[in-house]
Amino acid sequence: MVSVSTLMQSWWISALRGAIAVFLGLFALAMPGVTLISLIAVFAVYATLAGTVAVVGALRNRRSAGDWWILLLLGIVSIVAGLLAALRPAVTVLALVLVIGVNALVSGVLDIALAVRLRKSIRGEWLLVLGAVTSIVFGLLIVAYPGAGALAMVWMIGAYALLTGTLYLALAYRVYADRTRGPAAAPQPRQPIPRRERRASERRMRSAAH
Repeated sequence: MVSVSTLMQSWWISALRGAIAVFLGLFALAMPGVTLISLIAVFAVYATLAGTVAVVGALRNRRSAGDWWILLLLGIVSIVAGLLAALRPAVTVLALVLVIGVNALVSGVLDIALAVRLRKSIRGEWLLVLGAVTSIVFGLLIVAYPGAGALAMVWMIGAYALLTGTLYLALAYRVYADRTRGPAAAPQPRQPIPRRERRASERRMRSAAH
């Protein structure tokens, strides 16, 4: 299981993934006239950087987390997608768009697997789930409609990157804040009331009712 300490020590992974994605999203939405092939080139940089961050984080924590391979696999998928987009300029734009869609699908599934393992250990795991669901929906749309117009595709990629990037940044902030506060910030378990005191309290309540 991915340990809580590992996640807290590696909060910067989510922060960097989020920052890179937000940059990609702002680039696409602020420059709607950019060509699709130019946006794919930016995606190649984004996927390669985000994948490298995930791989580095996984390898750094491989001795302290049993499922570090999930983060490693997530990074490898992103790197492969980025390299395919960067090193295969002869490939058709349609094929590169499909690469983006498949990358989003696989990343979403892996993020959900990570969130399920951490759901009882951290606060804010729903941010990771929401980001994963967004990735899956985006990936399905891309795979289902790879021939959509260039402008529509640019807007879809931009909105997806901006939304998921914001969610990753929010998750990183939540984990960092919990780490800063330390274990004292964790909710304390409720202490059971002794049976004798509970019975005395019940008797006083019945007497008050009469």
